[in-house]
Amino acid sequence: MNAPMLLIWLPGALAGSMLFFAIVVAPSVFRALSAEAAGSFLRRLFPLYFLWGLVMSLLCTITALYAAEFVVGSICALVAILFAYARYSLLSRINRARDRKLDGDATAERQFKRLHLQSVLINAAQLLLMIGVSFVPG
Repeated sequence: MNAPMLLIWLPGALAGSMLFFAIVVAPSVFRALSAEAAGSFLRRLFPLYFLWGLVMSLLCTITALYAAEFVVGSICALVAILFAYARYSLLSRINRARDRKLDGDATAERQFKRLHLQSVLINAAQLLLMIGVSFVPG
């Protein structure tokens, strides 16, 4: 498979998997499991989801740079940086706030909601960027 073909497939695979997670997996987990079990399951799943996104966006970056598609490479690198931030910084802060919230800390509820919203907005931006990569002339 050549680099231009990979630059179609890789961003599409990442965007598709992100949509599948948001539209199918997360809602299904909350419908099938209790709130406590769903939280526990997603706490284990999210690091893998963010790692998947990081690896895929790095592959996109490398492929784009190899193909001399510097705009696409820059966009994919930004998406990779955001996945790394979400996995290695934001996720642990969300989990700590959720734990404190479950322990009855009233201030943790607001912090959890703020951090969760931040993760949702980052994920939405990443998805839009990956879809947008498809429209960059190459």
